Amino acid sequence: MANNKNFLKDLVHEDIDAEIAEAFGDHSVEDLTSLYSKPGQVYEVGHIVEGKITKITGDDVFIDIGYKCEGSINAKEWDADEPPQIGEKIEVLLEGVEEEGGVLTLSKRKAARIRGWERVINEHKEDDVVEGLVTRKIKGGLLVDIGVNVFLPASQVDIRRPNDIGEYIGQKIKCVILKIDEPRRNIVVSRRQLIEKEREEMKRKLLSDLEKGQRRRGIVKNIADFGAFVDLGGIDGLLHITDMSWGRIGHPSEMVRIDQEIEVVILNVDRDREKIALGLKQKEASPWENVEAKYPVGSKIKGEVVNVMSYGAFVKIEEGIEGLVHISEMSWTKRINHPSELVSVADEIEVVVLAINKDDQEISLGMKQTQANPWDEVARKYPPNTVVKGKVRNLTNYGAFIEIEEGIDGLLHVSDISWVRKISHPSEVLEKGQEVECQVLTVDQERKRIALGIKQLKSDPWETDIPEKYKTGQIVRGKVTKLTNFGVFVELEPGLEGLLHVSELADHKVAGPEEVVKVGDEIECKVIGLDIDERKIKLSRRQLSGDVEEMEDDGSDKNRAGRASKELKGGIGDSSGPLFKGGSNE
Repeated sequence: MANNKNFLKDLVHEDIDAEIAEAFGDHSVEDLTSLYSKPGQVYEVGHIVEGKITKITGDDVFIDIGYKCEGSINAKEWDADEPPQIGEKIEVLLEGVEEEGGVLTLSKRKAARIRGWERVINEHKEDDVVEGLVTRKIKGGLLVDIGVNVFLPASQVDIRRPNDIGEYIGQKIKCVILKIDEPRRNIVVSRRQLIEKEREEMKRKLLSDLEKGQRRRGIVKNIADFGAFVDLGGIDGLLHITDMSWGRIGHPSEMVRIDQEIEVVILNVDRDREKIALGLKQKEASPWENVEAKYPVGSKIKGEVVNVMSYGAFVKIEEGIEGLVHISEMSWTKRINHPSELVSVADEIEVVVLAINKDDQEISLGMKQTQANPWDEVARKYPPNTVVKGKVRNLTNYGAFIEIEEGIDGLLHVSDISWVRKISHPSEVLEKGQEVECQVLTVDQERKRIALGIKQLKSDPWETDIPEKYKTGQIVRGKVTKLTNFGVFVELEPGLEGLLHVSELADHKVAGPEEVVKVGDEIECKVIGLDIDERKIKLSRRQLSGDVEEMEDDGSDKNRAGRASKELKGGIGDSSGPLFKGGSNE
């Protein structure tokens, strides 16, 4: 009876197992018993749960998370090199459950992102150094995958912001964590701060090792008009344009380019100010070392004009050596307003070395010294009394410059134009471009000056004709040319004037000449005095009527005559002096 009971029991169990197998597939009773004996998972939206891949259909991967139905995930959430496998256990994020039908929305990628964030938060803090892959460029910076995507602002990519931060995409870089915002799940990192920190350490070490005269290799980081900045491995040094080449260069880019590795010489180290001066040309010997032996003063050499300035032209003698031809050293005779009138850039010219300053690396050159100085022959060609012809080149208040040959001018002083005419300005008788004949008076070869005269071409009429022609007591006729407060000037003949003092205008006292005469009047006068030394003729209208009685009062004719004499002689002498030879009356 007992055996029959056991048989029925086993039969019942077999039937139950068959039903379970039909309902649950390959799962055994023990599997199911074990499954339901485990603590239940929390099936809340937004939570991560563990699931198992049950099947793969096309791009759909079905996941069993132990819920009343399965969920699916697109196969693209797996890496191409690690495709999903049936039976694989994975963590997924339960994003949602549809009320009708109980369809689950799952995400493997988001679950991994959450786990990565938790891992980063647990493993790192602000100021930690992390390494990650730059994945893509976004507005304002880059995304870097350090397990989760973190933000690298463009300003924090490098010490000097690159032209295109997109160049970093696909590169693994190290950064320092600047800020962690847990509620917003946001992390900001900086590569620049890490580089600056590393450079600061390298800079301290480098500054202690650098010495003047050392040769170091560096990378050109920036180029400016005045030079280039070279990264020596922790600190930048300045390679000035003047230290790039012994020769002339227009811009530093002619010698170096950005990111180029170059060898430089340490010229100076200022540790307090953390400044380093670098040189490139100092790697080679200076061409100025034996310049005095190669180009002694007085030697004649050829060179190329490399620059023309208002004050002169720079001439390259050899690579690294230039001299200056000052504008004053370009021609013996030509009047040069600008050096470009004689030379242009790239011209090959012959010059003479005038002076060398090796310390300041300066050479004075001359162009005119390659030719004979015409002034050396001036004294021989134009001795005093030589009659020359020339053109009026310029007029000044004191005279006219006459060009007697190209570049050789003589000065015709205003006092040497006429024996008899009082000339205030040379323009009264001369004009520019006019050809005139002159006599050489003196030659100062050392000061390069020639004095000329026109009046010297004729004898002095004051020594010959005038004393004979205009005797004291003689009645003359002339034209009034000028009225002054002290008298009237009367032209007796072209270029010859006499003075009719206000006191000699009339028998009565006059307030001014305009009471009696006006400019242009033809009048008769008596010559009452002749001063050969002062070249003056004194005239009188008052004395035309005959002898004049002397008056005792202050306004007498005698006193007025005395004042007239003083005016004629510039304020000296009187009627009893030598001016009035033979007396004041005929």
